[in-house]
Amino acid sequence: MATTLEAKYGTSNQTITCTITSLTNNSQRQSTAIDNTSNLFLDALVMVKTKSAGSATSATGSVNVYAYGTADGGTTYSDGASGTDGSITLTNPPNMKLIGVINVVANSTTYIGGPWSVAAAFGGIIPDHWGIVVENKSGATLDGSVGSSFYQGIQQQGV
Repeated sequence: MATTLEAKYGTSNQTITCTITSLTNNSQRQSTAIDNTSNLFLDALVMVKTKSAGSATSATGSVNVYAYGTADGGTTYSDGASGTDGSITLTNPPNMKLIGVINVVANSTTYIGGPWSVAAAFGGIIPDHWGIVVENKSGATLDGSVGSSFYQGIQQQGV
């Protein structure tokens, strides 16, 4: 008898530690790496929430979200990421995969982007350790009170 494979969703709203509040324009922030060696998720859906500044937001502004990963157990990451929440300077063009863009085009507005697939950034297979980088291209410093990122893992089950 054939087995049907279905998606099995992990706990929703899992925090990704990435301090994006008050991120200045043209700056990037990396998250703490997510260790996938226990959960063995086949994919993770990422969402990012941010709020634009009270003034000077560009009518063509955006926030870019990139995925970084490793193939050596968390020692070396894409484009110089360290696996810890902190500032990072990406190469131009970045050596990370863009997983999503949030249009941030109005002042004092909360935006939510995603969900975006992490596995899609790596050819369909999620690395054993992965994280995100958030890049502010809004034209102004992001709001200091609203900024978070989270994910939901996806496994496979036979029924």
